[in-house]
Amino acid sequence: HMFKNLAAVIVLSLVFSGSASADAYNNAYDDYQAGNYKDALTGFKALAETGDVRAQTYVGLMYDLGQGVSQDYGQSVNWYRKAAEQGYGYAQNYLGYMCQEGKGIAQDYVQAYMWYSLAAAGGDTVAIAGRDFIAKDMTPAQIAEAQSLARDWEPS
Repeated sequence: HMFKNLAAVIVLSLVFSGSASADAYNNAYDDYQAGNYKDALTGFKALAETGDVRAQTYVGLMYDLGQGVSQDYGQSVNWYRKAAEQGYGYAQNYLGYMCQEGKGIAQDYVQAYMWYSLAAAGGDTVAIAGRDFIAKDMTPAQIAEAQSLARDWEPS
């Protein structure tokens, strides 16, 4: 399955830049990499509450995979959406996948295509593959609707 390694790709892709919260983020990231998921989740959640898109995506990922917390796709979708709605490509890609699979949210290929398109516009090649994959199961009208939604979308 082409998405089997999606989590690994995104974990490796979540790069961090200097900011006031860089130390806290780096500490949570180090905990995550070391498998100290409970500590990582605590650190990421504190940052996620401040609107940090990288931390929000990690919190979503940890709920998605059941790392340091009981697996909860609904919570995962909530956290991915917070970052996706701010324009964060990795979270948009994840949210697209959740919409595609109907995990924590009603299965919706139009929404999935829209989120994949937004992530792809930011250069996310995994999202391009996801978008192309589901397009095969969509009508031209559904694709047109998804493209229109993506064009009109603005970060919140």
